[in-house]
Amino acid sequence: MKSIEIDNASFWQNPTDPDFANNPYALYAQLHDHGGPVYWHDYKMWCLSDFNEVNAALKSRRFARLPPDANQKVQTPAHMQAFAKAEQFSLLALEPPEHTRLRQYVNKAFVNRQIQQLAPSIEQLANEHIDQFIHKRSTELLAEYATPIPVQVIARLIGVPLSHCNDLLNWSHAMVKVYTMTQSTQDEQEANQAALEFMQLLKNLIAERRKKPEDDLLSQLSNLRDNNEGLSDDEICSVCILLLNAGHEATVHQVGNAVFTLLSQATAIDYTRLFNHPSQAEKTVTELMRVDAPLHLFTRYAQEDLWLSETVEIKRGEQIALLLGAANRDPKKFDQPEQFDALRHNTAHVTLGAGIHFCVGAALAKMEIQIVLNTLFKRIPNLTLQQTPKYRNSFHFHGLDALHLHW
Repeated sequence: MKSIEIDNASFWQNPTDPDFANNPYALYAQLHDHGGPVYWHDYKMWCLSDFNEVNAALKSRRFARLPPDANQKVQTPAHMQAFAKAEQFSLLALEPPEHTRLRQYVNKAFVNRQIQQLAPSIEQLANEHIDQFIHKRSTELLAEYATPIPVQVIARLIGVPLSHCNDLLNWSHAMVKVYTMTQSTQDEQEANQAALEFMQLLKNLIAERRKKPEDDLLSQLSNLRDNNEGLSDDEICSVCILLLNAGHEATVHQVGNAVFTLLSQATAIDYTRLFNHPSQAEKTVTELMRVDAPLHLFTRYAQEDLWLSETVEIKRGEQIALLLGAANRDPKKFDQPEQFDALRHNTAHVTLGAGIHFCVGAALAKMEIQIVLNTLFKRIPNLTLQQTPKYRNSFHFHGLDALHLHW
């Protein structure tokens, strides 16, 4: 990777550079050596990479997902109207009091779903997919394991028929491209069409669930009432689309990144011991989520004039970047931050966010990753890398292009 000189607390780094997407950690190390906020010219915003500062900004009400002034909001172009409607009530795009109200409904539905009861079905799915390739003694793990399981889990959770799993995958892949801030007009048009089709499917299912509830999230959300008020169809659609796009994409990449981390760093180890006790399994997954996270950048708007690290003045309405992947490898917070350590006592990370926007599906994501990894290494304990994998040319969603394994 080319060297990047950080001068006067600023730097240039094209986020679409394949070398950078494949290894953003080289830049992060330079940011940590520099210390303090730095200005990223390609994004035209100040960035935080220090763990404590990123964590504090995620929790602080001085920063928010939305700009403080309504007239600062970007007008939606005509070719993105359906996408904007699908995102209108996304928990990631709301602030209190709207966020508080909607999150309370979603929390009730998740509690009622009793996430832990999904564990047997997730383990069954994992075994079924392993059965399909174990006899071949090789696999491309992302296509045959890491991708199909999360989409089936989220489809069952939401209440979307499994016959639509390929649609869900296509819609998710199309829509998340718009979150990268580097998308093309064609990407936006494809995301808009995906949002249109996804919302139409969901609205048809919502109408069915209001007439005949089933044991799924759509039924819970469609029939929840508080003081005779419930959620609108558009609100339910935004919640379900967020669960698919954020939950599925991040889980797929986290599984791939985690397996690569274990096979490349945890040499001469019995992998099953990493998951054989609930407390150790939780520490293992937490450390894997820290060392190679699937999401590397979130943005926030300053809600008032303020200072970053008492050195950089930020004006009200100005946007900043929080580098989650860098914060997770802050050497001031973690000893040997680039190393996977299943016994690490400091189990902090910001992979799932913090504050009011902490990932609503965190419990499901951690449980799913734990089961999927444990089942894989129990069934095939002698997994090895067929070749060193490359990461996709996508900085924001940091995940492997492919993961070829054999045994």
